[in-house]
Amino acid sequence: MQGSANLNVMVKAARRAARGLLKDFREVENLQVSSKSPGDFVSRADIAAEAALKEELLGARPTYGWLAEEGAEIAGQDPTRRWIVDPLDGTTNFLHGIPHWSISIALEHKGEIVAGVIYDAPKDEMFMAEKGAGAWLNTQRRLRVSQRSRVAEGLFGVGLPFGVRGDLPAMLRDLARVLPGSAGARRTGSAALDLAWVAAGRFDGFWERRLNPWDIAAGLVLVREAGGFVEPIRPGDDLLASGSLIAASETMFAPFAELVRGA
Repeated sequence: MQGSANLNVMVKAARRAARGLLKDFREVENLQVSSKSPGDFVSRADIAAEAALKEELLGARPTYGWLAEEGAEIAGQDPTRRWIVDPLDGTTNFLHGIPHWSISIALEHKGEIVAGVIYDAPKDEMFMAEKGAGAWLNTQRRLRVSQRSRVAEGLFGVGLPFGVRGDLPAMLRDLARVLPGSAGARRTGSAALDLAWVAAGRFDGFWERRLNPWDIAAGLVLVREAGGFVEPIRPGDDLLASGSLIAASETMFAPFAELVRGA
């Protein structure tokens, strides 16, 4: 894959932030951790990764806006473009020594996500996509969504609420509809990687409620460029604003979405 200048900037930024995160991951017991809310932690590693990403991305494109998990939003001089960044998606996995977490970087242009990078640093898997240029893994392997069409054969990613969030009953109802007729569901702890795995055909679909824009922005373009569909759980909602979404291959989407939505 021959990426654009912007995509090359995104890949370089992800690799730089990953170096610090991998070093801290090897010394996870020594991290200084503070609690933001039950089950939602922020670490020194998280904050350092965001600083590295901001320096790289805004250093290369200083007029772009900025939206990320830890810091304040920045309105760029160019109102049509902004970076949407999660420096560490899967923080709880990270802090428990589980090697399943990622860096997610998306570029938004005029309200549309036009490029995305999700870097699984522990496995050195760089998922990347640009509008109209396809989705790729490590620049060499073209990504395509699964071709399964029967929910009974489908393996689905799911995000489950934690702490005091109020959407647990809805998710349990979803599971009661999806699990009996499928090959199963997996809760991996990184929504960005769940979407990347849909793009790669590892999951046949994914759904979750109340995610943040930085959790899903890069994954949206990855799934679509790999031939999949992404829609809000409630038709008509704004995907980034609601954070509640269904993603699946073209062949699986209709029956899967029907189960999730309870139609």
